[in-house]
Amino acid sequence: MHDTVLALADAVATASTGDIWLFRGTSLADRTIRAATNSPVNHVGMVVAIDDLPPLLWHAELGRSLPDVWTGERHRGVQLHLLAEAVTTWNARYNQRAWVRQLEGPIERYHEDRLMEVIDRFDGRPFPTTLGLLRRWLPGRVRRSSSLETVFCAELVATTYQHMGLLAGTRPASRYDPGRFWSGDRIALVAPYGLAAEIAVR
Repeated sequence: MHDTVLALADAVATASTGDIWLFRGTSLADRTIRAATNSPVNHVGMVVAIDDLPPLLWHAELGRSLPDVWTGERHRGVQLHLLAEAVTTWNARYNQRAWVRQLEGPIERYHEDRLMEVIDRFDGRPFPTTLGLLRRWLPGRVRRSSSLETVFCAELVATTYQHMGLLAGTRPASRYDPGRFWSGDRIALVAPYGLAAEIAVR
């Protein structure tokens, strides 16, 4: 784990579309996800920071503790939350440590339009059960695609990156787990894009 630390207020103030947020918790579900995927983290989300809107976190989760900015409702599954509120909730309520990896490379209006298409399509999709997650993740490891009727957090980020043109579609989105977005896995984005090293957020 990296030693660089950034205050949450500073992380939110400098957040840009495409930045990756990674979380590591202590619950049984968190440990199960890390064990099943051999990953140092159990959750991943992506920043949406468009125009004058406050930075948002685009992710898929089991809980419904915060209202979804897209629908105004509380629901499980794929959600769009205020970034500051989401990170605070995940730390205080779920005991999750957080890191951010900043996206390197220009985000143009084209990318934002493609991002909005993904949000419109996937917001509200349910999060898979643990058994459903394993059934999806294992086929994904051998490069078979899967239905997106339910969506796991890493699958959502990979799908979004692919639709925006930041990540090649040579492997199915279901092959991605949270650890794929940790620097040790060296995820290969489409040039000229890349992800900076993790910065711990406190």
